[in-house]
This record gives sequence, structure tokens and C-alpha cells, in this order.
Amino acid sequence: MLSAYLMEWGSMMLRWLHVITAIAWIGSSFFFIHLDASLRAAPDIPQGTGGRAWQVHGGGFYEMRKYMVAPAVMPAELTWHKWQSYWTWISGFFLLVWVYYAQSELYLIDPAVMQLSPLAAGAIGIAALAGGWLIYDGLCRSPLGKHDLSLGLIGFAYVVAASWAFANVFSGRGALIHTGALMATIMTANVFFNIMPGQRKVIAALTAGEMPDPKYGKAAKQRSTHNNYITLPVLFLMLSNHYPVTYANAAVIPLLVALVIVAGALIRHFFNVRHADHAKSPWWCWAVAILALWLAFWVAMSASPGGRERLGLAPRPAEKPMLMAGLSLPPTEVTDIVTGRCAMCHAAEPTWPGLQIAPKGVLLEGAEQIALHARAIRTQAVMTHAMPPNNLSGMTPDERRVLARWLAGGAS
Repeated sequence: MLSAYLMEWGSMMLRWLHVITAIAWIGSSFFFIHLDASLRAAPDIPQGTGGRAWQVHGGGFYEMRKYMVAPAVMPAELTWHKWQSYWTWISGFFLLVWVYYAQSELYLIDPAVMQLSPLAAGAIGIAALAGGWLIYDGLCRSPLGKHDLSLGLIGFAYVVAASWAFANVFSGRGALIHTGALMATIMTANVFFNIMPGQRKVIAALTAGEMPDPKYGKAAKQRSTHNNYITLPVLFLMLSNHYPVTYANAAVIPLLVALVIVAGALIRHFFNVRHADHAKSPWWCWAVAILALWLAFWVAMSASPGGRERLGLAPRPAEKPMLMAGLSLPPTEVTDIVTGRCAMCHAAEPTWPGLQIAPKGVLLEGAEQIALHARAIRTQAVMTHAMPPNNLSGMTPDERRVLARWLAGGAS
């Protein structure tokens, strides 16, 4: 029981850190993109080599100046923006390990998709993140990297293809979180392997009294732009694991990912252009982004069991629950309690009013499904009594003790 509490508390602490650092990183990233777009010519900065912007905040006025390569003299103090990015990825990676790899049978492995051991599932996930970055970096360094539009389209197709591959290995929930983690890894690796080394080389050249090579600034600008455009899709994918409507049917995950990337990128494009010149604001971006999200809504709805019934579509073929290797079936007494108290909501077609899809995508209609979700039952019904919500189905203390005895016997 103590270890279960530690897992929950550790997950909350890592998630808290991850959100804090992500806010700091995304905030600074969006600010500098906005600053870049709002720069205007300055009389003491040669044309095409930089600019100046005035802003007001917190009762004060700020003058900010940008040099495309470097100023004539190195400043005595220089602030580097890197640790927000590093700690966002570090905290996110440990959260991925803590939740998805340490509890892989609950969140990551779907025996109906692929029978994997927890070790194999974790190894595949980590290898995919590392290999995914190498493929992306290779594309950027290839001749394709000289053509931003072509590179962007190939990169878009690459991420969608990666989501398809993840959906054929992991659970739907695991596929979405790994697609988001791949994009987040690309973002932080851009900072660590490209943007920061380039800035160091510029400073080293300036300190030596040499003219820095402008290629480092151009490369950093390209990677920074990629980061800017994929930020909103990454946030959606990171939040998606809390909403089973997005992963109820893994077959539509690539299409959902494609639509979300289009919507998120167009929203960022609108603000990028608007910050540079309000008169040129591409309002059409909002129309296309809303259309993409509207299509994503209908795709998700038509893919879920309850949604298909609502739309008058034929039900999906029923899949026989598969027991993960190493798990044993619960006794009849436990099965009766869980199905009687929980299955009205946690079913392929919930009978509770207002529910179209099982909360968190957790199904508890049979012994195999109950065994698969033993850890969740321990947390929600035994440790915290959070489920059933407000005890609407009337689970008794004696029934919870039956579940506790079953779990104590090594169910999970």
C-alpha cells in the first residue's frame, strides 16, 4: 500500500514540476518569437543586421535591441535561455518513466495490439524517442534543409507516420503520449544540439575578435521556428491521455494527430504574422484551424463505441479482452463487486446517463479487464475511495475490504 501511495505522490510531484518548467519555456519562447516579429529599424543598427523594439509592462518601459550576429562588444552580463527547455524535457521524461514505463501494464501495453513485456515496451519507447530525433536532425542537415516549406511538409508526414507506428505497438493512450514525447524531444534536442552550440561558437568568434559565421544564426532560427510551430500540438497530445475520446480507437490516431498539428501550426502562424504587422493578420488561419478541430471532433466521436451508436453507425467488431502475461484472473467475488459497482460507467457502452465513453477509457466488464486494471482499482477504490464518484453506486466498506484482500494477494 505504501508503494502505491508513493507512486501516486511521485506522479503528482513530477507532473507539477513538468507543468511549471513547461510554462516557463513556452512563455519565454512565445515572447522571443513575438519580440522578433515586432522589431523595427534603429538608426544605430545597420539595415538588415538587427532592430529595436519598445514594450511596456508592469508600469515600466523596456527597450530591447537585437543583433543578427553579435554586438560589436561582448556585454559584461549575458542571460542564456536554456534550462527552461532542459528541465521541461527532464521532468517530462521522468514522468513518462514513472507513469508509463513503471506502470506499463496499466497505461502503455495493450495485449490486443501487441504482447510486450514491461521491459520491452520501455525499451521500444526510449529507442523511438532517440531514433526519432536522429531522423529529424538528419532531414534538417540534408539538402532538404535548405527548403523550409518542403522540410516542413516532410516533417509533418514523418510525425503522422510515427503516430501510426506507435498505435500499432502501444495502447492508444501510449501512442498519443509517445507522439507528443517525440515532438517534445525534437524541441529540446534542437536547443541542446543546435541552438546553444551555435550561440557558443558565435560568442567564441566574437571574443577572439573574429566575424562570426552567420550560418549558425540561420540554423538556430530554423530550429527555433520548428519549435514554435509544433508547441501547441505537443500540448494537445500531452493533455490527450486524460481524455479517452482521443484514444478510444487507435485506428484514427494518425488522422487526429494530423488535424491537431494543422490546427496548432495555423494558430501560431496567425500570431507570428500579426505580431509583425497587424494589418496583414491572416484571419483565414482561424477558419482552417477551427475546421480542422471540428473534423477532429467528428473523427473521434465516430470512432468511439458510444459515438457510433449516437451517429447511427454500425458498431465496431467486439474485441475479446486479452490478459497480459503475468496477470491472474480475479476471483468471482471480486469480479461481481467491480462489475456491479463500476461497469455502468466503465463499459464499452456506458449505461450511466450522460456518458458516451468510459472514463479514462478504462473498461471493467469482465475478469480479464479487471485484472488488467488492478493497480487503478487499488488507487481509486481501495486507497482513496475516489471511485465510484461520490459512491453513487453504493460500494460498501466490506466490498472495499474484499478488493483490498485480493490486491494484497498479488493481483497487480
